[in-house]
Amino acid sequence: MTEFADRVEQVSISGIRKVFEAAGEDAINLGIGQPDFPTPAHARRAAIEAIEAGDTDAYTSNKGTMGVREAISAKYDRDYGLEVDPEDVVATAGGSEALHLVLEAHVDPGEEVIFPDPGFVSYDALTRIASGTPKPIPLREDLTMDPAAVEEAITDDTAVFVVNSPANPTGAVQSEDDMREFARIADEHDVLCLSDEVYEHIVFEGTHRSPLEFAETDNVVVVSACSKTYSMTGWRLGWVTGSNRRIERMLRVHQYAQACASAPAQYAAEAALTGPHEPVEEMVEAFEERRDIVLDGLEDAGLEVPTPKGAFYAMPKVPEGWCAEVLDRGVVVVPGDAFGENGAGSARLSYATGTEELKRALEIIAEATRVTRE
Repeated sequence: MTEFADRVEQVSISGIRKVFEAAGEDAINLGIGQPDFPTPAHARRAAIEAIEAGDTDAYTSNKGTMGVREAISAKYDRDYGLEVDPEDVVATAGGSEALHLVLEAHVDPGEEVIFPDPGFVSYDALTRIASGTPKPIPLREDLTMDPAAVEEAITDDTAVFVVNSPANPTGAVQSEDDMREFARIADEHDVLCLSDEVYEHIVFEGTHRSPLEFAETDNVVVVSACSKTYSMTGWRLGWVTGSNRRIERMLRVHQYAQACASAPAQYAAEAALTGPHEPVEEMVEAFEERRDIVLDGLEDAGLEVPTPKGAFYAMPKVPEGWCAEVLDRGVVVVPGDAFGENGAGSARLSYATGTEELKRALEIIAEATRVTRE
């Protein structure tokens, strides 16, 4: 009798999803990384116009339309002064597929993938699906990843290490010095650095830098997406960029698994990337204001929380039983151990929701904190 593949048996449903299923319909949801802003009007309009013109009826190029790839290429020149050839870009079904392509194309069975712990849930799962060996490493006190810890963890079996800045679930932003070190490590150890930059524009303090800026070899690939920056999670449009030889290998996976990204989403993404940036600036300003409200509320409740410098998450340390107590009172948060063993004793809160809901949630959290400490 045919059984199930071991690599799939090693993967369970995300702990984030389990929390959602346990919550009531009227719960205040601080568990999901979903901006509460509409997709910018010019991006939606571009998709509608492309549909009405019949431009979205057929497959696009496997890599994506030339228009969206040129827009992505121009973005790297504009943001980082990098010359990215549109031929070295693959438009994907969100950042999640882009992560999958990188690992499938570069990880042989048993090879190690180093990633932050706590870190985004997909890193462990996608490593296992690629038949690799997860190798999570703990973070610094400020929840950034230490390049020295990454370098120490590298062995002859290491294929990839993952950098995520701004980070999910912590909101931490790596410094320029860290990013230079990650590039050096990739160069000197001949190991691929996968830089997950999905939150690259949501930065409150400091400046986002990419290891792609500093690498002297082609050992850095970058994943990003329209999902968070342009509030386009449902459009499922991301991308991966790297050297042509790496892109061509990832394309082999993409063309059989996906064929091409959704055509309407590609037209929307092109417009989002080339159009006015004011909607993004307004969202980031709102997220920063909400961050400050959340930090004040958590600290007033007596919880210790590192200051997130980007993304839209906070990760306070919480007493035992806290997450269950908060959930029972109608506020959805995600237990920290959903993001790795080192997340135990913490919780992730998303502040990508309305200010009034946040304030109500913080009142409930304060009461739940008092109860769990009695």
